[in-house]
Amino acid sequence: MRSWKLWVGLLISVFFLSFALQGLDLGNFWQTLRSANYWWLVPGIGVYGAVVWVRTWRWHSMLGHIKAIPTHRLFPVVVIGYMGNNVYPARAGEVLRSYVLRRKEGVPMSASLATVVLERLFDGLVMLLFVFATLPFAPLPPSYRWLVIGFSALFGVALVIFMLLASRPAQMSRLYTLAVDRFLPAAIRPRVHGLFDKFIIGLQALRSPRELAVIFLTSTLIWLGETLKYWFVMHAFSFTVSFPVLMLMTAVVNLFTTIPSSPGYVGTFDAPGIAILTQFGVAQAIATGYTLVLHVALWLPITLLGAIYMLHESVGWRDMERAAQIKEHQGEPNAAADAERNDSAPGVLP
Repeated sequence: MRSWKLWVGLLISVFFLSFALQGLDLGNFWQTLRSANYWWLVPGIGVYGAVVWVRTWRWHSMLGHIKAIPTHRLFPVVVIGYMGNNVYPARAGEVLRSYVLRRKEGVPMSASLATVVLERLFDGLVMLLFVFATLPFAPLPPSYRWLVIGFSALFGVALVIFMLLASRPAQMSRLYTLAVDRFLPAAIRPRVHGLFDKFIIGLQALRSPRELAVIFLTSTLIWLGETLKYWFVMHAFSFTVSFPVLMLMTAVVNLFTTIPSSPGYVGTFDAPGIAILTQFGVAQAIATGYTLVLHVALWLPITLLGAIYMLHESVGWRDMERAAQIKEHQGEPNAAADAERNDSAPGVLP
């Protein structure tokens, strides 16, 4: 099953890359890469490091009602998770993050995964906010309008559902219990009910207006910081666009990376980024060179740092495989319950 998903992701990546690179002048592209001033990547990578720290603080705040964990102890866990996203398909790093957190801090995976889902939800809402906020200054390409409408509906419905789960846990639990008792075998019902209860605990941040405001404002700061990295890397190349255009690029690119693709979001990151820049007058060769360098600058440092933390935290490739399997079977009660119940032995790097 996993190999099937990997091949589908690769095909999607190839499709987007072929679309992005169609008609590219390779001579001008290589000249763009040769003439770039790569010293501008240094402040960009520094800003991204600060953004990851703010992401960690946001997660620390969301986990506070489950267990108070200092930000400096969570930071390696977050970085390992981002590395997992970069080297495994289907965002398996999100599950790896919860898996490592359970090993280190004893936090149930169902509860921490609920906070991770909330993170992604608020990230998506901020991306949509960026799109609508920049429309007066950087109109959205017509081909992407249906994408934005679709994501607006998706994130809006998800937010309503999670708000209902958090604000009315007893009523939602009764509905959930009726469904579980009707459709699942009696032998596994108690474990599945336990998973639901832990997931609800992870959504408790939605019950506090103050915590909601903190999550939203922190998410906005995170994505403004990431756009600032785009701005620094832009100075390595011979073009200039406004900050709102880079905000639009940040939003569209990261919405596209929710589409299944090969590890590292190859193609789904690059194609919309190049399309946004060319719409605003940037030559295709320069837009392609900038987008690919930006992609590498976002991918490589966090992946290397994640590998270092893997060694430090005694997390091995077998742990990543296990997390990927949990991701693949996360809808199956037995797999999720086993992940909660069993302690894993430390993995061994090859």
